[in-house]
Amino acid sequence: MAATTFEMDGSIMEGGGQILRVSTALSCIQGASIKINNVRAGRSTPGLRPQHLSGLELVRDLCAGHLEGGEVGSTEITLTTGKIKGGDYTADTKTAGSVVLLMQVSLPCVLFADSPSVLCLKGGTNAEMAPQIDYTLTVFKPMVERFGVNFDCDLKMRGYYPKGGGEIIVKTNPVKQLTPVTLTERGTITKIYGRAFVAGVLPHKLAKDMSAAAVRYIRKEIKDLYINIQAVREKKDESFGNGNGIILIAESSTGCVFAASALGKKGVYADKVGCEAAEMLLRNTRHNGCVDEYMQDQMIIFMALAHGTSRIRTGPLTLHTQTAIHIAEQLTKAKFTVTKAEDQDSNEDTHIIECQGIGMTNASL
Repeated sequence: MAATTFEMDGSIMEGGGQILRVSTALSCIQGASIKINNVRAGRSTPGLRPQHLSGLELVRDLCAGHLEGGEVGSTEITLTTGKIKGGDYTADTKTAGSVVLLMQVSLPCVLFADSPSVLCLKGGTNAEMAPQIDYTLTVFKPMVERFGVNFDCDLKMRGYYPKGGGEIIVKTNPVKQLTPVTLTERGTITKIYGRAFVAGVLPHKLAKDMSAAAVRYIRKEIKDLYINIQAVREKKDESFGNGNGIILIAESSTGCVFAASALGKKGVYADKVGCEAAEMLLRNTRHNGCVDEYMQDQMIIFMALAHGTSRIRTGPLTLHTQTAIHIAEQLTKAKFTVTKAEDQDSNEDTHIIECQGIGMTNASL
């Protein structure tokens, strides 16, 4: 099926797994082949890791494609794509590799399938260097649903570093087209809540300390809001291995959602973990944008595919966002412009990302 072949240099800009995810998803959706060289050249262990390989194999399976260079450590891959078919699919990193990143590469693809899909994704749910599953459920899901995306995500088992063992089930319905999104009014922050968790043999006190430290830190800057951060112990039959961390969520009067998270590590005080997440949350509310720094780049692929003009108010552009825009413009006819916001609520960090999307149509529907 693939008449067009795209080529992408995996060492550019962000230089990591994101280039793989955005490039392969956009190629698959457009029925084009893609060749990526210098895979993850910017990382300390270049080449494919188990998580990236699982993601590529999943996309290959979704479209009955063919993958060359599909082994751990490979620095060059070629994916030949076919027609995206709905159905039941499983991807297992067999490590603590992030299930959320598996979803990041596959979700855009299954939106353009010929029928509903069920994805069983296994690995880490609360992993370093990736959004936590709690972030996906509270921030990513409502944000992408604005594009007309319809999916359910069922958290079956939490898994942590280094064992993994987590599992989510993602159910999606295909779309004819994605609708553009305008998110330019931040409003005021009306609510801050979250959860600090421990799992396995770790003491509940860690969760309480993370929660208390986060509340104290936020209180220094935001005095008059009720802050509710629960300290929880994960149920034994819903979590695998030992782990601890915290996720904080802020909501605005216009329905914008922001989040920040941190994971506990051996030798790091629980207070420090709570304060790290709190500072991250405050940083993402100071710029008066409508998305946080982690949602920012995840919006780009949906903006590029949507039918019409999307406008999103953000804080400073991250390298991940700049990379996603570069790839989207290389592999599609989407046109992005980034300008500084000039209204009374903006500061030097506030930007508007505008995109004229390609209006990708699902030929199967």
